[in-house]
Amino acid sequence: MSAKVRLYVDHPLGAGQTVPLDRDQAHYLFGVMRLEAGARVALFNGLEGEWQAEVAEAGKRGGALTCVEQSKPLQLPPDLWLIFAPIKKARTDFIVEKATEMGAARIMPVATDFTNSERIRQDRLQAHAVEAAEQCGGTFVPEVAELQKLSTLLDLWPAERQLMFCDEAEVGQRLFLNVPQGETAGPWAILIGPEGGFSEGERKRLHKMEQAHVVSLGPRILRADTAAVAALTLWQHSLGDW
Repeated sequence: MSAKVRLYVDHPLGAGQTVPLDRDQAHYLFGVMRLEAGARVALFNGLEGEWQAEVAEAGKRGGALTCVEQSKPLQLPPDLWLIFAPIKKARTDFIVEKATEMGAARIMPVATDFTNSERIRQDRLQAHAVEAAEQCGGTFVPEVAELQKLSTLLDLWPAERQLMFCDEAEVGQRLFLNVPQGETAGPWAILIGPEGGFSEGERKRLHKMEQAHVVSLGPRILRADTAAVAALTLWQHSLGDW
C-alpha cells in the first residue's frame, strides 16, 4: 500500500524510526485528510530520501508515525542558485514554488537599484518551498535565503561559480546560453532582474564579471516570474539534470 499524502518533517528518518507530529501536522493528516491508525504517509526531510511511514498514533493535537521502508533515495538538484528581485507577493510565491519544482538548490532574493519590494517574509517563502517539494515528489527542499543587496552579493561572489545573467537589454539579440559540447555543470547561478530592469551601474558591473554569461530569453521582454521559469528551463536543458 503506497501513501497518497506526502509530508515534510524536521526529524531523522530510518527503519523503525518514530516521528512525532506537531499540532498543525496532526490537524492536516487526521482532520483534513482523515487518515487513521495504520494509514501510510510518505515522509521526507531533505536529507534521507523519502520513507513510507504508518500512522501509529492519531490525535487532534498530535500523533506519531513509524517509518517502515525507504521509497526514494535522496535526489539532490544541481548546484544552482536562483537569484531574483522580489516582486508582488503572489508572483514572488510563484517564483519560489517553480524554482523548487525545477531543481534550484538555493533561492536568493536580492534588492537591486530598481527593486519595488524591499521586504520579504523569509519564513513564509521557505514554507512555500516545502509545500512545492511535498506536491512535486521532490526529496530536497532548497534554502530560501534572507533578502540582501545585489551589490553585497556580488562583492562576495565566489570565483568558481558561473553566473547566467539574464539581461533584458539584450532582447532581440537572440543570445542564448552557449555551452561547449561535453562541458559539465559545476557551481552556477541564474540572475533575474526586477520589474524595472537593471540599472546602468548594475548592468556594467555584471558585464565586466569574468564569471558572467549574458543571455537573452528570446525576442520579447518577459515578466520577472515568467523569466525565472524560462531561464531555469534553458539552464536545465543545457547544463542540468534534464
